[in-house]
Amino acid sequence: MKWLEIIELRSINSDHELLESQLQKMVHEAAGEQTIKVYRREIIDSDLSIHLHHDSPGVEKGGSPLGLCLVSALKPLGLLNHRIWIEMRS
Repeated sequence: MKWLEIIELRSINSDHELLESQLQKMVHEAAGEQTIKVYRREIIDSDLSIHLHHDSPGVEKGGSPLGLCLVSALKPLGLLNHRIWIEMRS
């Protein structure tokens, strides 16, 4: 089953380039073989979105261990949304 875990951060940090660099490093260290992509909004550069792509027999309720670890690490940096999306079969 393919599913997507999205963690959205609205940062309170004013140094967005430093935050983006730190986040990229954190994600790179945590990823291993998992596909993780990080996006920033075009106009509001304090908004970041982390996408964890999963392919497993089932969906982990509440999020993956990696996703929950990232949420915990990012909490002090601003407002967070953590959502799970399940791919629909076509």
